[in-house]
Amino acid sequence: MRHLPPTATLRTFEVATRHATFTAAAEELFITQSAVSHQLKNLEALWGLQLFQRGKSLSLTPAGAALAPLVREFFSKLDTTLSDLREQNGRVRLRVNTTYSFALKWLLPRLPDLACLHPEILVSLDSSDKIINFAGTESDVAIRFGHGNYPALFTEFLFREQIFPVASPSLLQRFGMPAEPAELLRYPLLTRDGADLVPKWDVWFEQTGVNINVLHESVRFADTNMTIEAALLGQGIALARSGHVEKELAEGTLTRLFDIRCPSPAAYYFVCPQGIETQPHVLKFRQWLLDASQQAQQRYR
Repeated sequence: MRHLPPTATLRTFEVATRHATFTAAAEELFITQSAVSHQLKNLEALWGLQLFQRGKSLSLTPAGAALAPLVREFFSKLDTTLSDLREQNGRVRLRVNTTYSFALKWLLPRLPDLACLHPEILVSLDSSDKIINFAGTESDVAIRFGHGNYPALFTEFLFREQIFPVASPSLLQRFGMPAEPAELLRYPLLTRDGADLVPKWDVWFEQTGVNINVLHESVRFADTNMTIEAALLGQGIALARSGHVEKELAEGTLTRLFDIRCPSPAAYYFVCPQGIETQPHVLKFRQWLLDASQQAQQRYR
């Protein structure tokens, strides 16, 4: 720490690395050329390193080239952090990571309620379907869909969805309303391709007591939102998780087929590094999330 120069000197070094002469650097800093030269000589003496090759034009030495990006990053991060703090205006930022489909369909519509209840919390929302690694991300907390197996992390169960088929009014006009699950075998079925956590038609048919040999699949999709969108366009029947079609069911743009309980094998969990869960703003977010989850769970039963 004793080798740290004044911030003004570091700023002079950073500016000088971007110019061909001390005179040009001085013009950007609104100081004299001799002041720039003096500060940089003092910096070289403090660090015991030659930073510039002096001649008709400036060039960085290997030591200067190694230090230049570090100093530049320091000022960039300082400026970003100061801007962020001014923007927060006394609020506490909470960086939340979750899957894109959950953020879009479930969390975003509910965030205004959180803002009303806790205006002091500024949520910064990011999405990723990958396994969360807090050491390698800028997220504070996360909401994940799985089986609750998150070693070394604080883990809290939120809710479990129901799985059921949904169809658009236009498709039901063309094909008619099915009277029983077995009738769906004559309908175009939309399939969400992917991992084991994705709702599977064969599992749903098995739980409803229907034996199947071949599914009349219409299209396979790699994304949940694309599957729901295709159902809205009347391209087929989608097997949806309840939390992903709340708005569509309420507006009548999709219709739930059959009132049959089929719980999702996976559930949503709040996760964060151990110890973070007790921080005041995280605790408030957790409680709000639990309350919203309990309300959702009641509707999904």
